[in-house]
Amino acid sequence: MVDNLLLAFGLTLMAGLATGIGSILAFFTKTTNTKFLSLALGFSAGVMIYVSMIEIFVKAKVALVGALDETLGNWATIGGFFGGMLLIALIDKFIPKQGNPHELKKVEDMNASSKAVQDSTLLKMGTFTALAIAIHNFPEGIATFTSALQDPALGIPIAIAIAIHNIPEGIAVSVPIYFATGDKKKAFKLSFLSGLAEPIGAIVAYFLLMPFLNDIIFGIIFSGVAGIMVFISLDELLPAAKKYDEAHISIYGLIAGMVVMAVSLLLVI
Repeated sequence: MVDNLLLAFGLTLMAGLATGIGSILAFFTKTTNTKFLSLALGFSAGVMIYVSMIEIFVKAKVALVGALDETLGNWATIGGFFGGMLLIALIDKFIPKQGNPHELKKVEDMNASSKAVQDSTLLKMGTFTALAIAIHNFPEGIATFTSALQDPALGIPIAIAIAIHNIPEGIAVSVPIYFATGDKKKAFKLSFLSGLAEPIGAIVAYFLLMPFLNDIIFGIIFSGVAGIMVFISLDELLPAAKKYDEAHISIYGLIAGMVVMAVSLLLVI
């Protein structure tokens, strides 16, 4: 159990701090590799959709039907699933457009001006962007942690998928903060720190949920995790992949992600 706990927390930390990778890319590359991002985001969506619908949702249903009965268990499963969707949708709704992580940035946006604008209003806006993405990442941390704690074979690909989709979010934090301050170190620091919301979500999940964990709580959490990840995939990852897309690269990535997830689940059975 201790080994699983450390692994789950480590995976969540790794996934969250991938925002720093996006920040580094913004500073040390001159153009955005749109083909790579389109493929990677599509792959991430494929992994998350497949594992949510084929594995996590089913495990949640089995746990809830076993703890309750056929009717109540099925209703509780779909309630948790759509409840997870509602949670992440509400978070998105209350994040203003300029701070929403779905508003994509490219490296070119940073290099478009050699002189950053020094303005306290822009600084507040840039800082708010980092805060908004941190709030958005919080439930992702809970999803990664609980999945990895329950089943490390599920947690590893989920953590990788979350990490991939955090890379463009790191760019989205760095660009406005750099414009506001002219300070690359500050932009990187806030981008890096915004990713800490995911391991914080893991800590909250551990202390608030784990002491009361039983089949019912586990089933509701897992069905909620499935809902969160499907919503993120449909509302964030796939639209972002299509914005970066050239030809059908994002769809190829989506299918590849599903294939890799399907094969990996068969290999660990």
